Amino acid sequence: MVYVLLADGFEEVEAIEPIDILRRGGVEVKTVGISGKVVTGAHGIPVTADIEANDADASDMELLMLPGGAGHELLDASDKVHELINYAVTNNLYISAICAAPSILGKKMILEGKKATCFPGYEKYLHGAEITDDKAVADGKIITGKGAGAAANFGFTMLSLLKGQETADKIREIMQY
Repeated sequence: MVYVLLADGFEEVEAIEPIDILRRGGVEVKTVGISGKVVTGAHGIPVTADIEANDADASDMELLMLPGGAGHELLDASDKVHELINYAVTNNLYISAICAAPSILGKKMILEGKKATCFPGYEKYLHGAEITDDKAVADGKIITGKGAGAAANFGFTMLSLLKGQETADKIREIMQY
């Protein structure tokens, strides 16, 4: 199960495009509303989350995804988000973050010694990371993405880790990417 954390102000394409790619590849994905069921993205698009944060059961989680946008600040301010991140780290689960959201992981020192990317200007928060200019990068159990224009690469990177490169390539072909 992939949990995608949504807070008001999240960058819609950074959440929805990877969700679509993962679901096409046969991955079960649940969207998790941090402050309620209906979450409004950075461009005014309301999304009804599958569950609210307090209903998230980390025991079936294999990957935790954090989209960027202005919503990353609300994610960082949430105790439940940090609880889920800590659970993922403790249990050696995948954690992905795109755009400004890798800064949350960087501030928690989770990126130390890992290759990582982020939206330009947020590199200073990626404490201990080896900064790359890649659209998406996976290093161990950490996947990071650069921004909205990298959302597909980010999604395919997660899909290849969860379902194999062959599945990711098949979905990439079907989507004409």
